[in-house]
Amino acid sequence: MDPEILVSVKNKVQVVTLNRPNKRNAITGSMYKALTNILRDAAVDDEIMVTVLTGKGDYYSSGNDLYNMGSANSEDPIREAKASLFAFVDAFINFPKILIAIMNGPAIGIAATTLALCDIVYASEKAFLQTPFIRLGLSPEGCSTYTFPRVFGTSKATEMLLLGHKMTSLEALKHGFVSEIYSSNEMLEKIWNKIYGLTSLPKDSLLHSKRLLKMFDKDSLVLANVKECDELEFRWQSEEFQNAVLNFISSKTSKL
Repeated sequence: MDPEILVSVKNKVQVVTLNRPNKRNAITGSMYKALTNILRDAAVDDEIMVTVLTGKGDYYSSGNDLYNMGSANSEDPIREAKASLFAFVDAFINFPKILIAIMNGPAIGIAATTLALCDIVYASEKAFLQTPFIRLGLSPEGCSTYTFPRVFGTSKATEMLLLGHKMTSLEALKHGFVSEIYSSNEMLEKIWNKIYGLTSLPKDSLLHSKRLLKMFDKDSLVLANVKECDELEFRWQSEEFQNAVLNFISSKTSKL
C-alpha cells in the first residue's frame, strides 16, 4: 500500500485519507494508480458499503503534483498519464457504493472536479474550490465540463473552469455542491455519525437507489471523461503548458 494514502475500514465504512500534508496532499502518478485500485477493490468488497475520501492536515488536496506527474521510467509518459487519469476518473463514475468526500480544506484541480462525482460532499468552513486549468495551459478534467454547468449553471461554471474563480465552501453550499459545512470538531463528529448511520440502512435498497440516481448521467460522464482526456493529451504536449509549468516551478523556487 502507498504510504501516502491511509486506508481503514470500520463497520463497513472505508476511510481513504490523502497523507501528504507537507505537500498539501498533491497527487502523484503512483497515488493516482493506488487510488484507482482502492476504489475498484472497494466496489467488489462486500464488507464495504461506504467509502469516504478526505485529506490529512490543512488541505483536502492541491491537485496534481506537477513535480511528479508520471513514472520516470515510462517510455511514453504522456500516454501513461492519460491512461492513469482516465482510469482514475472512471473509477469514480462507476463506483457502485456510497462515495462521500469530507473536504477538510481547499480542493484544487482534479481534487475539486472529482468532488462532483461523489454522492455527498461535506466541507470545512475554511475550505474552497478552485480549478486553475487555463492558467497552467491546460483544459478541464474530471468530467467537470459536464457536471459543473449542471450544478453551478453555465455562467458560474465558466467562471470557475476558465477564469479560475475561487469558490468558498459557503458559496458551494448555496449551489448544492456541498451538503453541509462544519466549523468545529463537534459538528464533524455529527457528520461522521451520520455517515456510519448509512450502514444501518437496507443495503440493497440503498445501493440500487444510488444506481437509479446515477444511471441517467452515466453515459454522458463516460463521454466527458474520454473527450477531456483526449484534449489533455494534446495540452500536455503544448508549449503553453511547458511554459506554465516552468513558471510555476520558478515561482516556487524563488520563494525558498
